[in-house]
Amino acid sequence: MATPRSLRVAQSIKKELAELIMRDLKDERIAGLVSIVDVECSSDCRSARVFVSVFGNELEQESTMEALQDNMGMLRGEVGRRLRLRFAPELHFRLDKSLERGAKVTDLLGKIARGEV
Repeated sequence: MATPRSLRVAQSIKKELAELIMRDLKDERIAGLVSIVDVECSSDCRSARVFVSVFGNELEQESTMEALQDNMGMLRGEVGRRLRLRFAPELHFRLDKSLERGAKVTDLLGKIARGEV
């Protein structure tokens, strides 16, 4: 069960990670449109699952997830410092394909509305 504190920390982690990836993470393997979809923190805020959406092909998704895993130490340290947490949460990155599926459904609905299907 999520506590009010873990929900606040999760939202703060989401905001900080998005900013770190966009501005500070200089890794050529990060390709496509990357967004942090959701963050779920454990009740003690020592662990966080980060759901990442990468809008691109399979190769871009794999290389981006690999780059995030390789830079996890830097990201974890920066999140801990910026949020002034006693313990920086251990980050677990998960690929989330919901935005990609949503775009496909929207495209199909548009084709149906135009009578192309």
